[in-house]
Amino acid sequence: MKQVEFKKRRKHLMKRIGQGNIGLIGSASEQKRNRDVSYPFRQDSDFYYLTGFNEPEALAVFIPGRPQGEYILFCREFDEKKALWEGAHAGLMGATKDYQADDAFPIDDIDDILPGLLENKGKVFYPMGRDSDLDHSLMDWINHLRGQTRSGISAPMELVSLEHIVHEMRLIKSPAELKLMRKAAEISAQAHVKAMQLSRPGLFEYQVEAEIVHHFMINGLRAVAYPSIVAAGKNACTLHYTENADSLKAGDLLLIDAGAECDHYAADITRTFPVSGQFNEPQKQLYQLVLDAQYAAIAEIKPGNPWNIAHEASVSVLTKGLVKLGLLKGRTAKLIKDEAYKAFYMHRIGHWLGMDVHDVGDYKINDEWRILEPGMVLTIEPGLYIPSDCATVDEQWRGIGIRIEDDVLVTEDGHEILTSLVPKSVEAIEALMQAA
Repeated sequence: MKQVEFKKRRKHLMKRIGQGNIGLIGSASEQKRNRDVSYPFRQDSDFYYLTGFNEPEALAVFIPGRPQGEYILFCREFDEKKALWEGAHAGLMGATKDYQADDAFPIDDIDDILPGLLENKGKVFYPMGRDSDLDHSLMDWINHLRGQTRSGISAPMELVSLEHIVHEMRLIKSPAELKLMRKAAEISAQAHVKAMQLSRPGLFEYQVEAEIVHHFMINGLRAVAYPSIVAAGKNACTLHYTENADSLKAGDLLLIDAGAECDHYAADITRTFPVSGQFNEPQKQLYQLVLDAQYAAIAEIKPGNPWNIAHEASVSVLTKGLVKLGLLKGRTAKLIKDEAYKAFYMHRIGHWLGMDVHDVGDYKINDEWRILEPGMVLTIEPGLYIPSDCATVDEQWRGIGIRIEDDVLVTEDGHEILTSLVPKSVEAIEALMQAA
């Protein structure tokens, strides 16, 4: 993503912070995997959203109206030995030249410099409670300033959540963001198609997972957006199953929930299909019911509709269908009111999608469901999960888990399904698998 995009975001943030105040946000830290080995570094989403800076041990400072420059970056100084062992890093010169910071200082000097930047500021905007080290340091800096009141120096009097501002910004995706999300969606969709084509009895779940991740990486996307779920048979009834260790058996369904990350932007796709290439009758009936629920929910995605209406549509379709198939008994309206469907459909219809797979943004404002706006991206993912030991239903339904998930962009006049390249009708899935 070009630096002009990050600069535009910072300018918007500065307006929200206002002159006379200051904003702070720290980078992610490296996490130890074992002994002296770290996990692959992944930058904090909010920090990256505002800076594009992809290194640990950094702090961004925003001071609207500061004559010497409004955007300051504290980061590691360039170290030739570190560069030899670990690769290039920006250093102070790179922070200003490549990342357009107005000023850059060594992170090791932060305790000497930051208190001066806080002097006579009214409010401090920062991610309260998210970074214990920053919480502690900020209190130390403020207390240091409080000790200088006789010199005419005042300390900030109010702490405000920076996250609320940034998360509202992140909720509406720009064209540059959507370009990355479309790429993540396209490559993820291709990986799901390949998984359908290669799946057969005798393979292990992790072998299918390997093919998916291989496709991500061979196409330039090095990271998964979240741990892949490859769940065969009754494993699909565990919503966040990630062991991916069992073998695929003839007659089972395989549920795959997997998505790639493209420059910090996620895709999130789920498909469920028969290992042997053809649904049996109970599987087909439940699958079509979930698909009908997804169609009904997606139809409600348009500007001006409240967030929850898609979920309500899915609940209505699924409950009616479960009654028709005999898995629930009673009047549909009362079953919905009593939430009887939750025995088999226990999650909501979806979530915001963006830099995080479960992305930021409020779902309610003043206790009312949020109204959908162009530029929002969300998942639509109804499901049915019938435990293998569920004694209240006929044996033919037991051990079947189905979820169908697509990524949906709210447009000016409706919606766009970003992940439509993956087949999901019964006929299309069976045709694809049998052709392979």
